[in-house]
Amino acid sequence: MNSPHIVIIGAGPGGLTAGMILASHGFKVTIFEKDPIVGGRNKYLQFGNYKFDLGPTFLMMRYVLEQVFQLAGRDVHDYLKIYKLNPMYRLAFKDFYLDVTDDHKEMADRIEKLFPNGGEGFKYFMKREANRFKYMRKCLEKPYLSIFDMVGKDLMFALPHLAIGRTVNDVLSDYYKEENLRICFCFQSKYLGMSPWKCPGAFAMIAYVEHEFGIDHVEGGLSEISSSMAKVINEYGGEIYTNTKVERVVVDNGSAHGVVLEDGTKIKADEVIINADFAYAMSSLFKGDLLKKYAPDKLKKKKYSCSTFMLYLGLDKLYDEVHHTIHFADNYYQNTEDIANRKVLSEDFSFYIRNASLLDKTLAPEGHSALYVLVPVPNNTSGIKWEDIRQEYRNKVIDRIKERTTMKDIDNHIEVEHCITPLDWEQIGVYNGATFNLAHNLGQMLYFRPHNKFEEIDHCYLVGGGTHPGSGLPTIYESARITSQLIMGKYDK
Repeated sequence: MNSPHIVIIGAGPGGLTAGMILASHGFKVTIFEKDPIVGGRNKYLQFGNYKFDLGPTFLMMRYVLEQVFQLAGRDVHDYLKIYKLNPMYRLAFKDFYLDVTDDHKEMADRIEKLFPNGGEGFKYFMKREANRFKYMRKCLEKPYLSIFDMVGKDLMFALPHLAIGRTVNDVLSDYYKEENLRICFCFQSKYLGMSPWKCPGAFAMIAYVEHEFGIDHVEGGLSEISSSMAKVINEYGGEIYTNTKVERVVVDNGSAHGVVLEDGTKIKADEVIINADFAYAMSSLFKGDLLKKYAPDKLKKKKYSCSTFMLYLGLDKLYDEVHHTIHFADNYYQNTEDIANRKVLSEDFSFYIRNASLLDKTLAPEGHSALYVLVPVPNNTSGIKWEDIRQEYRNKVIDRIKERTTMKDIDNHIEVEHCITPLDWEQIGVYNGATFNLAHNLGQMLYFRPHNKFEEIDHCYLVGGGTHPGSGLPTIYESARITSQLIMGKYDK
């Protein structure tokens, strides 16, 4: 009997993880990727001798990555060199900074020096959020295919820990009185593309996860994870076709039967997995009026994350800056309101820099550095004319870097430069330029988020940040694990 054929649209982290697991369990796996290289938003950019991650830049919850490789019969450490970072990152305010460590005693002491009684708040935070994570983790590791899945014992036990009606900032107020200290533990809402003053309180546990499990760097950048997954797929006989765009999913009588490529080639499949940006996929891969729940008018009404303005700078100089630094706006609340609600650009904005070349010598020539800069900005529902202000905003970001860092002469050392605006994100297939996908409000979580087994089309599955359990690399890996196990269960693999 022939092995079931699984066609995967998109070689992003979700598609690659699913492909790796399924190929290792005897499925015939074919992946079609429109870009020249694998990775999706987890791919690399190469400009001359400088290499950058396009999107994610640090690895949380390393154990999830280790688990999905184990599911594929592989040890991730045979493929990647992974380094634990200490400090995990620097949190820089106008007048002080906090270097964050996963050594809990040291972290409490550092907090106490800046915020009297804050050290005790940190100890309380770690104890209480460990309990939240214990219960919420089980809810994020299972599929929600029916409304009845919402009344299972895991969710019932987790219900008291969901902090319903409270925001991340509200929850952090239980531990910390000072706003700047709360910001040190709630800025992680930005990983979901949301404001901590709007993000559901349950996500206060993200900071706990960082402090409990630490943060890692992958040599060569996190894009190496994608390359390694592709290697495993090939080792198991799976096929990956790059520069190959899928035009549409073939649907007959409510079931997916394969795909049609851009050149008109039809590929039959027993199951189709979609790894493209969710709303983009729904609006482009299904022709006619096949979709009801996710028809174009329904997609417009969904809530979406913020976007990002990106600079990738190849410098002929190394700066003694921390590996990861987040520089906060002087008025962080107003900055997040500008992004999420007012949909305007703040004069006083926050930004993030990865200065990985001090640790990782593979990213740039000796004595040079590959600097990654990210600024959270509104998504494209803002109407901002990025084609008109791209250079002006780029100059503002460079000025801000000079103002807030030791890189006062950065202008004189830029050898290569690449910029991505929200408009660019949308043009490469990110709906509304919302780089963190669908927002994570309560109405778009668990059962109310797009299902791993697509609810509108049979024999069709979803992976990625737009489906359950959500965005961020560990959760995307988890979405692929859930989807893979649903398919394996169907075929008794």
